[in-house]
Amino acid sequence: MTDGPRQRSSASGSSKDAGGEQESGGGVALKKEIGLVSACGIIVGNIIGSGIFVSPKGVLENASSVGVALIVWIITGVITAIGALCYAELGVTIPKSGGDYSYVKDIFGGLAGFLRLWIAVLVIYPTNQAVIALTFSNYVLQPLFPTCFPPENGLRLLAAVCLLLLTWVNCSSVRWATRVQDIFTAGKLLALALIIIMGIVQICKGEYYWLEPVNAFEPFQDYDVGLIALAFLQGSFAYGGWNFLNYVTEELVDPYVVCRPLVVSAGQCTV
Repeated sequence: MTDGPRQRSSASGSSKDAGGEQESGGGVALKKEIGLVSACGIIVGNIIGSGIFVSPKGVLENASSVGVALIVWIITGVITAIGALCYAELGVTIPKSGGDYSYVKDIFGGLAGFLRLWIAVLVIYPTNQAVIALTFSNYVLQPLFPTCFPPENGLRLLAAVCLLLLTWVNCSSVRWATRVQDIFTAGKLLALALIIIMGIVQICKGEYYWLEPVNAFEPFQDYDVGLIALAFLQGSFAYGGWNFLNYVTEELVDPYVVCRPLVVSAGQCTV
């Protein structure tokens, strides 16, 4: 008589325990809303930023010749692709959002992770975003001041507005943030496509003197190891952003295929 109720109560108790374990195991997690296209958009959008429109001048000036400049671009692109593959492996091995902070914290401990995050939050990322925002402001205001430089206060004000607007979008919704990222990425690719098309048109017109092997390595100034190192630095800055997808690993629909957008995006930007 008593065995049946006891069994029923134990069964119900076990189901409650199982339900409690499921509830406690679920916890609070980020929504997985970033697919393959948006993941590629994040990487390409961060790589093709202000750097790709500013760095070519510094690379060419410091490389001292067109041929060396092309070699610098190829080598930095290969290094970027290798770094992206290494980060893809890290993203699969440690599937956590946070990027460098998560990896340093899990490998070297909490203190090293805190110091890495502290430096990044107070020094690295604010200065990087400030440079990008000021460059964007310069591009926007320059057509309004064709005969002079835009006013410094106007540049800073527009840059601050852009940073606040993008911060609000990213804090409000991941979906809207990815949409804005995709739109700006398409705009950047369109701008690069126009530049490439104009270059092809000039080549078709016969303007390819500096691309001929005989003239490509003709220096317009003396070669210098320090200047070539600066050219590599400029090229690396243009490719910066290839590791940004690992900051949102937990928001990927399938984080175990993170290598696909990394390889696709690194290849696109290198080309």
